[in-house]
Amino acid sequence: MPQRTTRSSSKHKRRKSVPPTRDLERVLLSEFTERSYLNYSMYVILDRALPRLSDGLKPVQRRIIYAMSELSLNASNKHKKSARTVGDVLGKFHPHGDTACYEAMVLMAQSFSFRYPLIDGQGNWGSQDDPKSFAAMRYTEARLSHFADVLLSELGQGTVDWGPNFDGTLSEPRNLPSRLPTILLNGASGIAVGMATDILPHNIREVVSACVRLLENSRVSIEGLTEHIRGPDFPTEAEIITPAEEVFEIYKSGTGSIRQRAVWVGEDGNIIVTALPYQVSGERIVEQVAAQMSARKLPMVVDIRDESDHENPTRLVIEPRSNRVDHSTLMAHLFATTSLEQSHRVNMNIIGLDGRPKVYNVKELLREWLDFRLATVKRRLQFRLDRVVKRLHILEGLLVAFLNLDTVIKIIRKEDKPKPVLIRRFKLSEDQADAILDLRLRQLARLEEIKIKGEEEELAREKADLQKILKSRDKLKRVVRDELLADAEEFGDERRSPLVQREAAQALSETDLIPSEPITVVLSEKGWIRAAKGADVNPRELNYRGDDGYLHSAVGRSNQMLLSIDSTGRTYTMPAHTLPSARGMGEPVSKQLKPPQGAIFKGLMIGSPETQYLLATDAGYGFVAPLGELTSRNKSGKVVLRVRDVGVLSPQLVHDYELADLPVMSKGKGVKIINVPSARYKSGEEKLVAVAVFREGDKLRLYSGKQHMKLKPADIDLYLGFRAQRGGNLPRGYRQPTALEIDRGDP
Repeated sequence: MPQRTTRSSSKHKRRKSVPPTRDLERVLLSEFTERSYLNYSMYVILDRALPRLSDGLKPVQRRIIYAMSELSLNASNKHKKSARTVGDVLGKFHPHGDTACYEAMVLMAQSFSFRYPLIDGQGNWGSQDDPKSFAAMRYTEARLSHFADVLLSELGQGTVDWGPNFDGTLSEPRNLPSRLPTILLNGASGIAVGMATDILPHNIREVVSACVRLLENSRVSIEGLTEHIRGPDFPTEAEIITPAEEVFEIYKSGTGSIRQRAVWVGEDGNIIVTALPYQVSGERIVEQVAAQMSARKLPMVVDIRDESDHENPTRLVIEPRSNRVDHSTLMAHLFATTSLEQSHRVNMNIIGLDGRPKVYNVKELLREWLDFRLATVKRRLQFRLDRVVKRLHILEGLLVAFLNLDTVIKIIRKEDKPKPVLIRRFKLSEDQADAILDLRLRQLARLEEIKIKGEEEELAREKADLQKILKSRDKLKRVVRDELLADAEEFGDERRSPLVQREAAQALSETDLIPSEPITVVLSEKGWIRAAKGADVNPRELNYRGDDGYLHSAVGRSNQMLLSIDSTGRTYTMPAHTLPSARGMGEPVSKQLKPPQGAIFKGLMIGSPETQYLLATDAGYGFVAPLGELTSRNKSGKVVLRVRDVGVLSPQLVHDYELADLPVMSKGKGVKIINVPSARYKSGEEKLVAVAVFREGDKLRLYSGKQHMKLKPADIDLYLGFRAQRGGNLPRGYRQPTALEIDRGDP
């Protein structure tokens, strides 16, 4: 037992003394997550989402363009399958998803997405109505556009830095030597971690003009630059309506928004939309307008259809309900409620030449790009100068060989290693000796010697010119200026998006959107309300519930204000166009309102704010009030008629004439219309039953239960009197009238 214990303990000691196989780093979880998140953030910002100021491209775009150039897919060669390009990009430079890579490639080929497309596509590359409708990469073909030469023409001339690809087997350019500020020409958009970029496209001629001015005068202000760059220039002909002052502030700060509005014309009574804002599809507009039509929020439009085709890329037809619809007012409403007017965010957040993201104003952006361009041209000229100097050195050695041709031939024939002998004999460099040994027999002719001397003279002149340019910054600027102007002449075009001053779009109010149709609103004795189309409806002939009957009606239009008044003297405002149809029994007025408990609705009023109604109580008092003073947004109503132990009568419309004896008030008790003795009123013996407002020549219809009679103008004269008088007795059988109405029909 003791021996076993000793062996076991010694074994345990040996196990503990074994050193670890690897060193482990211990880090706090909070520190690890923070470091990992920051690394991920910087990767997304620098290598995925934000473009670089130098060439205006994101990494995936740059790799696509470079891979296509390596495949010799320039503008003069044939198209190749897009899948071939995507495969090369993924396998050599960009080990990510093929779908994302292909979508980036499609974007650079869409003329409605890029102001100056970098790829010339063949096949289905999507449409403005549906940019995502492009065919799969196995069906489409592509090559570089002619404009891509701006990015690639100087690539092999020592102008850029190179680095290893993701697996270290190939080299790729860190940026492309762009001859134009493509960051402004095609714009860019992207969302990184904690930041985003939104740069709008611009016109080549305007941007180059600003660059030239900044080259010539580095102190030019932003205001001076905006004399050349007046605003963005989208791939669409829609109008830019942002005021010039706001555009200036955007270029000054690097942030803001640009508003763009569709272009339309009138044609055969219809509205034809001929240009849509940037990245807005006709299908989207049709859906938005159709949704308003379905919701009955656009009654002045009958139909909208998309008639776009190859001849007319954008042609949306909006058909108004009638010729009375004002086209400008309708389009102003659509501009305010649909994407026919679109705001584009501006956030010029770019990775600068120092490798850090920054929000640039337009002067900072152009000045830093010009620094990049000057450095690029200087590297290109220095690269060319080095090549010229090297070639002159070679030509110098070749001329030595031609001057001593027999000796050179003799050395080459007799010596086992002629190269060192030539170097010692004629004091040549290794490059010169190699060039002499590489000469072919036919190049030993006298004519070849003349060509070499001519080439030497030409290269000597070029060397002198290059050295002068490289020594003078002004001459270097002149070279950059001339190249910018040449590219603007070759690739430039006229502005597509006109800059226009327009008034702000105003959406129509709910009242304006309601169709103006004649209606007759009917109120029953039990407080049920409904609306019948037309002004010639006889409300007494409508069907009512068994214990219900007609009480009051008002004739107006569906887009006018509708008010009701109850037994407490309160008025309530209701939307007339939402009332149920008179084909049914209607619905209770109180369904939309909150009247006091026990209140009974007594009548209706409809018209414009200036329309006047006579309000009266059964005690014989009343006044005239305009509807605009009676309206209330509160569902609980507004007290306008002062009632205290008296009843409210149905209001009566006052036409385009004045009631001289009655005051115009907004609320109150009013004045005495007819003398109803208070003793008889309190006893219930006498009360005012109804009031009516009529003009000379009108007839009155008097109701008493189920019977009625007409009072002709001659009969009415018998009852004429002054305000606050007692009045005359009605014929027998009508001493207890129930209603009084104006009758303008035939007797």
